[in-house]
Amino acid sequence: MRVVIADDEPIIRMDLKEILEKEGYTVIGEAADGFDAVEICRREHPELVIMDVKMPLLDGLTASKLIAQEKLADTVVLLTAYCDKEFIQEAKEADVSAYFVKPVDERTFLPGLEIAVERNKTMKKLKKDCDEANKRLESRTVIEQAKGIIMKKNGISEQEAYDYIRNISREKNISMKKVAEIILMRRGK
Repeated sequence: MRVVIADDEPIIRMDLKEILEKEGYTVIGEAADGFDAVEICRREHPELVIMDVKMPLLDGLTASKLIAQEKLADTVVLLTAYCDKEFIQEAKEADVSAYFVKPVDERTFLPGLEIAVERNKTMKKLKKDCDEANKRLESRTVIEQAKGIIMKKNGISEQEAYDYIRNISREKNISMKKVAEIILMRRGK
């Protein structure tokens, strides 16, 4: 797994790199502030970013939000000395997958990291599946509306109206949804 580490403390970055590489992770970039972390992510698109909350120039929470919005990394986790409720709430809003408190305990950090990465993959797959289901439902709704118009206008059955749309779709090599949208647009004229 390709990882970016962002922490303003060089010793922390060095320790994390050592822990991660010992476990088979590949550290592809290190940053001392949020700006550099975002730039590295734009270039490298890592699977994982480990980010400190308090850093100079651009803090880790804001950088995490940018990384999530631009989809620059698969998973972002925060590693910080701060455990105030305010930071935790901001972390939730920043779309991070985990929040770890320093100092790092290798025995709990690595399993937590693995779980965070896996849960994030699961959530992304669910979101993708949900988006696809919504698109199919939207297409189905538009096609059903167009079928209704064709049935009423031509006095034909539901199956005949469906076949009519499907045949145009095949002849013109466009989706049935697009044919249905055109039919709905023509209705307005």
